[in-house]
Amino acid sequence: MSLSASEFYEAGMNLPPWVRKDVALRLLESLEVFDDDSVEEAWSAEIGSRVDDILTGEVETIPDAEVMARLAADRAARHAARQQA
Repeated sequence: MSLSASEFYEAGMNLPPWVRKDVALRLLESLEVFDDDSVEEAWSAEIGSRVDDILTGEVETIPDAEVMARLAADRAARHAARQQA
């Protein structure tokens, strides 16, 4: 017997949450076929490119204190907007 996608979904929704999570993760893993070496090479190239951009001055870094201050200001603004709504 073969189930359609919607029948499979409906049957799965009757399972306990922890079982659904396990099934979902297994299904996702079955789709994720990576060549670890190529992923590692791609990340190394990306990191190298970003470091080069910083060293050549093509991009400018922002001090962490400034980033944190901006985030705090954004959070405060969102909170204030929610309070007014």
